[in-house]
Amino acid sequence: MDDAGIIAGSLDDPEAFAALFDRYSAMLYRYVSFRLGPETAEDLVGETFLIAFRRRGSYDLSYRDARPWLFGIATKLITRYRRAEVSRYRALERHDPVRSVDGPEEAITHDLTAEGARPALLHALSLLSRGDRDVLLLVAWSDMTYEEAARALGIPVGTVKSRLNRARRKVRDALGGVNPLKEDIDG
Repeated sequence: MDDAGIIAGSLDDPEAFAALFDRYSAMLYRYVSFRLGPETAEDLVGETFLIAFRRRGSYDLSYRDARPWLFGIATKLITRYRRAEVSRYRALERHDPVRSVDGPEEAITHDLTAEGARPALLHALSLLSRGDRDVLLLVAWSDMTYEEAARALGIPVGTVKSRLNRARRKVRDALGGVNPLKEDIDG
């Protein structure tokens, strides 16, 4: 059953909504954990699903995939923690993380030429505007399409593309010309 069907079914059977939690909680946890740290991720993921459950009656069932909707809720919650997020990036820049979280961000980090590039990457992320950072992390590290990221953030697809291009350029420049995403921003 697709996500829209689960949401529609949960209107009569609220317990059916748990299928969305089972389907997306680990993915959201990895995303939030990287953004705010594992100590905050569990609570924020729980809050994301609580908000989604409360708003399920207003979900547009023409969207069969609820992932962008859930990531949009999570990203808005992350915004509340923006100062802590930037402080965390700066702290991680100075020190190795105590505990790493398995996920796409780890694969990207390992693809960099040296372990020492992680602090530089975290510093580069801390210098991005919130909007640029949100788009970069949703598209590059949460494997969303431009359209899904646009829907998650409530912005036009063209804005996603321009923010992503700008974020990639700034991160590459902050890393001394190395593009950690292995993509040509001009192509």
